[in-house]
Amino acid sequence: MKVMVIQGPNLNMLGIREQQIYGPMKLEDIHRQMKAFADANGMEIEFFQSNYEGEIIDKIQECLGDADGIILNAGAYTHTSIAIRDAIAAVQLPTIEVHLSNIYRREKFRQKSMIAPVCAGVITGFGPFSYHLALVSMHQIFQEMQAIKAQQQAQNPQS
Repeated sequence: MKVMVIQGPNLNMLGIREQQIYGPMKLEDIHRQMKAFADANGMEIEFFQSNYEGEIIDKIQECLGDADGIILNAGAYTHTSIAIRDAIAAVQLPTIEVHLSNIYRREKFRQKSMIAPVCAGVITGFGPFSYHLALVSMHQIFQEMQAIKAQQQAQNPQS
């Protein structure tokens, strides 16, 4: 099963920007840890980062037929992008929204997620560990999907 990890605006600046909020870990280090977990658990993983809303939408759409699930940190677009929300809804893949900081302890405008209603779940506030929790959650979703598929095949062996 394949997971696409999509990182939104300014996440390429992790380890540099506002370390008191986002911590000192760089995005590459987070991805390295995620890849190690994915490899150990038989999951394929791919990473993408863009500061442009349209590129994020394109990548979500490209996941259709190429990935089994999405882990998405849409950054500031979380709070503003109906277009990203619509792309997630359109592909109908399990998507987990991730945030390093606890968005509910931040400014009021950051406390509303436009994409949460179309996501399988939201993980927020655990720093880089948020990504690990998202990957563990996606692994569980994949196991449940495989169990349902096996059950359906057992009930309909000719299909």
